[in-house]
Amino acid sequence: MWRRNLLTCSSDGVSNWRIDPSPTLLPDPANYPEEIWGIEDPRVTRIEELDLYAVVYTAYSRGGPLVALATTKAFKIFDRKGAVMPPEDKNAALFPIKFDGRWAMLHRPVSVFPGVGAHIWISFSPDMKHWGDHQIIIRPRKGGWWDANKVGLSPPPLLTEAGWLILCHGVRTTASGCIYRLGLALLDSEQPTRVLARSDEWLFSPEKEYEVFGDVNKVVFPCGWVLEGDQVRLYYGGTDKCIALATASVSKLLSWLEKHNSKDIP
Repeated sequence: MWRRNLLTCSSDGVSNWRIDPSPTLLPDPANYPEEIWGIEDPRVTRIEELDLYAVVYTAYSRGGPLVALATTKAFKIFDRKGAVMPPEDKNAALFPIKFDGRWAMLHRPVSVFPGVGAHIWISFSPDMKHWGDHQIIIRPRKGGWWDANKVGLSPPPLLTEAGWLILCHGVRTTASGCIYRLGLALLDSEQPTRVLARSDEWLFSPEKEYEVFGDVNKVVFPCGWVLEGDQVRLYYGGTDKCIALATASVSKLLSWLEKHNSKDIP
């Protein structure tokens, strides 16, 4: 069965959601063979300079999951750029602005070598199609940490007065399965390769029944958030079965991160 994506709309972002009767973005394996087994986890970034939205998503190819990118004006017609990162690579999103004339993207490739871990990388591009200057910026920790062995980007980066706020998920393997939890990091507003802070604890963890029991237990997985004033609305998946909403104060998130900063811990 193909993975597909549906557009939903709400006047207040909370209630009375209207779901399109047909998928908004379908796989197109005839023209983009990397989508042969479906697409998922789109992360949307508004690009004011180009007056469009960039949709970065995971495409499931015969060689494994990879990062693909498309742009759209109104979520009716999409201009696909195709695969932009080879497999295995997921959890990708664009920054909404250029840095020194180049677009920047966070993503999470996975090495086939045991014990290497899965890190968050940053890459740069002049045209959103050809990417280079790849660098690791956030590594998973070792041992019993909540983000041991695997970390990944959740929603796209959010610009604040302190820098780019990053919500990332950490995956820890336990005797009863994996646990997906969320923590924060902060990148420099002008040099996003520079990590200013990283939380030593998680601030969001599966607790409610719909977050603990489902198709994939103990998973909270956000792909989008919306900023209105000081409040951010976080839209996330619960156990791969439902979509939920949580809210937070950005100023309080930054204060919490300052208190729990441990970016120098290996």
